[in-house]
Amino acid sequence: MAADPSAAAAPAADPDGPDAVRLTWNAWPRSKVEASRCVVPLAATVSPARAPDPSSPPPLPYPPLRCKPPCAALLNPFARVDFAAKIWICPLCFSRNHFPPHYAAISESNVPAELFPQCSTVEYLVAGAGVPGAPAPPPPPPVFLFVIDTCVIEEELEYVKMAMRKAVALLPEHALVGLVTFGTQVHLHELGFSDLSKIYVFRGTKEISKEQILDQLGLAGAGRPGFPKMPQQPGAPQVNGMHPAATAGVNRFLLPMSECECTLSTLLDELQPDQWPVEAGNRAIRCTGVALSVAAGLLGACMPGTGARIIALLGGPCTEGPGMIVSKDLSEPVRSHKDLDKDAAPHFQKAVKFYDGLAKQLVSQGHVLDVFASALDQVGLAEMKVAIERTGGLVVLSESFGHSVFKDSFKRIFEGGDQSLGLSFNGTLEINCSKDIKVQGIIGPCTSLEKKGALCADTVVGQGNTTAWKMCGLDRNTSLTVFFDVSPSERSGQPGHQNPHLYIQFVTSYQHPEGQMRIRVTTICRKWVDGSTNTEELVEGFDQETAAVVLARYISLKMEMEEEFDATRWLDRSLIRLCSRFGDYRKDDPSSFSLHSNFSLFPQFMFNLRRSQFVQVFNNSPDETAYFRMLLNRESITNSVAMIQPSLISFSFDSPPSPVFLDVASIAADRILLLDAYFSVVIFHGMTIAQWRNMGYQNQPEHEQFAQLLQAPHEEAQMIIKGRFPVPRLVVCDQHGSQARFLLAKLNPSATYNSAHDVAPGSDIIFTDDVSFQVFCEHLQRLAVQS
Repeated sequence: MAADPSAAAAPAADPDGPDAVRLTWNAWPRSKVEASRCVVPLAATVSPARAPDPSSPPPLPYPPLRCKPPCAALLNPFARVDFAAKIWICPLCFSRNHFPPHYAAISESNVPAELFPQCSTVEYLVAGAGVPGAPAPPPPPPVFLFVIDTCVIEEELEYVKMAMRKAVALLPEHALVGLVTFGTQVHLHELGFSDLSKIYVFRGTKEISKEQILDQLGLAGAGRPGFPKMPQQPGAPQVNGMHPAATAGVNRFLLPMSECECTLSTLLDELQPDQWPVEAGNRAIRCTGVALSVAAGLLGACMPGTGARIIALLGGPCTEGPGMIVSKDLSEPVRSHKDLDKDAAPHFQKAVKFYDGLAKQLVSQGHVLDVFASALDQVGLAEMKVAIERTGGLVVLSESFGHSVFKDSFKRIFEGGDQSLGLSFNGTLEINCSKDIKVQGIIGPCTSLEKKGALCADTVVGQGNTTAWKMCGLDRNTSLTVFFDVSPSERSGQPGHQNPHLYIQFVTSYQHPEGQMRIRVTTICRKWVDGSTNTEELVEGFDQETAAVVLARYISLKMEMEEEFDATRWLDRSLIRLCSRFGDYRKDDPSSFSLHSNFSLFPQFMFNLRRSQFVQVFNNSPDETAYFRMLLNRESITNSVAMIQPSLISFSFDSPPSPVFLDVASIAADRILLLDAYFSVVIFHGMTIAQWRNMGYQNQPEHEQFAQLLQAPHEEAQMIIKGRFPVPRLVVCDQHGSQARFLLAKLNPSATYNSAHDVAPGSDIIFTDDVSFQVFCEHLQRLAVQS
């Protein structure tokens, strides 16, 4: 049942296709009962801001046509068009719509781009406020507000300063920048006051409301919602001498990069570790919660409607004020998974409640929270998860600000060109679908806009009870998982009324990295099948990679929401049900069991998912678990599959680099293995290779081939690292070395200390009592064929 690894490792051009949408099932059963018998939920993963396909048309410079309410779907290639009568029929609700006058020239030989059959995804440029053809107003500049933790040792702060200098050099001239530093108190730096440094100080002990923050900064009444504030141009006339325009307040704290580069670099040079004394046996006093409140308050006052990011660099846990996760006393350890299970984490619920409030404030302002946590201990990501995920923020977890994981990831945010992440702002996603389909909800970096309607299902998964979601921040890789429910109406079940196709439309409006607002419309069409009689069509339309990732996201959510949820047991039962429903076998005869090629990798994915960090939280801190789950929920299917089931490539003298099984039997003394586990990339040298390298053979001219063999995995690893965010950790290790655990922990334990006698020389064994994949499959076959 184990499939050939090379089959899984040969990726297509873009596995997500031109629409960047993948479904667990590409043919859907018509009834609720049939859908539940499919075991794997009906779900789609969609990447709303994926770089457009090279073959797609450029963005269209006119507004899209919408179907009449309540449907409001956009014109798409699946609409039926009557050219003579100038009418189009919406495929989702079958309403008839007249083309407006400016479509008068439409004919079979002259169709607009949005009706081309290959253009199932198109983008529109949103022009001036509701006036067709009016020039769009100049886009408001992006805002970057840095929040820097100074409760760190001198060496770490130096690393932060170096990273900040690089970032500042990469920022565009017109970008607005602000700076908040915090330790025991919060310091907001007034960059517009360049003669000497001027700082507003906030106490870190108590929660402050947005109103109090604005009052203290003298900005009360500045930002009226709905009026995007633009920074005043130097030399522009003041409204009157007594009261400069409200935006003058903004200019004090957020300045264009071109004006404040000097002030900022001086501030960074003078930045010192927090001077507050730390008593023996205590942690540093750190008020992360208040610092983030001040940052959110400042942005809320300045620029409603503008894309802004709070970029927080944290070096330890919050020990004071709102968002506190642990007390100052070092004798109290930071909460663990065991504490959370037993309700023995006294600060947890209170901190989550605080960050939930902060998330609501940031979402209403349309701003993003990014967190770069670099510390050996936990910093409170588990509590902040709600604010990062609801605003679509980026998150990077590393051990130190000097580590390449932090340095390279931080630089990537600001880079342009091919390396750019394509950071977009102020996104909203709407979903329209055929009327027998209901939307249960979305798992991923977004927030429900609570737009209830006929399309909402009764059961809710993730952010549900809505057909519209807000994504304050999104980038090219952002992926959302939408869960659907089939609920056929009385009419659609009658013969003669059955439409063989179902349609789902995703409409994303967002602020493109270049600044202009765009609307991206993706419409997909799939087939209905009668599941009870036609299993073959269901099987043909099954996407096992997407199914594995959707289940991983679904159980991660259930593990967070439901106490006592046993994920391993739930996965096992689901897999057994799936195999008995879709496998080929004779009843009660395990040896007759076989699976269609569309299911052949699925048991392997489930086996690795059961052993992965998403299910086995033992040995991980709550912060690490939250970090892994946030990335699992927002990455593309290809990347998420690598998190669940890493890929392994072998480099040796006698064969070109080739994929091998993720199994301890793949280890050999004369091989180099490259493991891509998404969060880490491991280069593992077999014993003989390591000995030759230590003797320096690669430096001798006659062993040039050996030097090339040593170099090849490093080049491959750099290719992987270059295209990924957050940058993975690179581990270079040798067989039997201490760091070999990074590889061994991921391998199938087909040889353990119990079977050490029949291991090939030069291979390895794993000290574990876990079952191997072979034993797992035997049990699965036995249980699946039971009558």
